[in-house]
Amino acid sequence: MGGGEDPAIGDYSCGGKGSSNSDRSGATPKVASLLSADLTIEGSIEGEGELQLDGILRGDIRVARLSVGETGHVEGAVQADLVEVRGRIVGSITAQQVRLYGTAYVDGDITHEQLSMESGAYFQGRSLKFQRPPAPIQPTPEPEVLAITATPVEA
Repeated sequence: MGGGEDPAIGDYSCGGKGSSNSDRSGATPKVASLLSADLTIEGSIEGEGELQLDGILRGDIRVARLSVGETGHVEGAVQADLVEVRGRIVGSITAQQVRLYGTAYVDGDITHEQLSMESGAYFQGRSLKFQRPPAPIQPTPEPEVLAITATPVEA
């Protein structure tokens, strides 16, 4: 970032400990990144790790796992393998598994394989199930043509 830019505006990556692109050893477990309740960020967040969001994010999120706490608020598209919502998301969610807890507020479409909602959760939008590609059609083997030759029988 050049001089005079607001450090709270921009693109960020998360992934916790050992998340840099050069360190892919996987020897240390990844620790969830935390955006606390007193933070407001404008910009996108992208990473391969887990993110616990208790603050406000105005932008898109792409992480492996996202937990939006009761004080968390997202205004933008969310893409992850697993999304757990206790706070507020205004925007689309695309994830393998989505859990909306009793305090959740979601205004936007959810594309998912699994969706669970607790009593009290608010959801306004469409629930769209992932369409798995159909199994490839196996070509039927061509029938073998057998040549039958007749030999005259002498009596």
